[in-house]
Amino acid sequence: MADEFRVIAFDRPGFGYSDSLGEPLSPMKQAELLRSAAQELEVDQPIVLGHSYGGAVALAWALRADDEIAGLTLLAPASHPWPGELGFWYQFSASALGQHVVLPMISHVVPQRVVEGSLERIFHPNEVPDGYLDHLGFELTLRTRQMQINGLQIDRLEGYLEDMVPSYPTLTVPIEVVHGRADRTVGLKYHAERLEAEVDSVNLTRVKGMGHMPHHADPELVAETIRRTDLSHRQ
Repeated sequence: MADEFRVIAFDRPGFGYSDSLGEPLSPMKQAELLRSAAQELEVDQPIVLGHSYGGAVALAWALRADDEIAGLTLLAPASHPWPGELGFWYQFSASALGQHVVLPMISHVVPQRVVEGSLERIFHPNEVPDGYLDHLGFELTLRTRQMQINGLQIDRLEGYLEDMVPSYPTLTVPIEVVHGRADRTVGLKYHAERLEAEVDSVNLTRVKGMGHMPHHADPELVAETIRRTDLSHRQ
């Protein structure tokens, strides 16, 4: 997309190469930090793209300052509370034992094949691209503090979303959403379809046979979706 747009990739606070900021931050607080970073870079009217948990952060950005952005492109976004409980691993990761004993141990001893298996489940039914784990960074993925923050943020996400949902109908910026029908990580009917029902400016593209990683499963579709977000803003 760099041939058509100025492209800036932010790590969410505490993830990737960004610094740890102590306690896990809500999507609203993360959005405020990223918004401030964009202002420092003199970004004007950006299209904010968010994937998965990043979709919640992008929505929070729009709720805070929708007049400052051109629109949202959301890929398999986590947007709403969901029925049932999180799986055992997520709950355990947020517990004191998981945070202070198990996750630090795992970060030092887990073999690469375990991470590869986890990626296969996330991408399913689509293939993991060749070289993806090398690009992602095996050691970076298993950084203890990142694993701890991830466990706590996912554990608290439902409560954060409950606070955000009542304000969704106020959104007026163009919002393009791509969500795979085969996504088993962030369920289509619990998230994107509910967002579509509640926000007039949402245009949802449902994709048969697509899992949780639309930008890898069909990059050109995602590129067209970004262009459509831009076009909707300009009209």
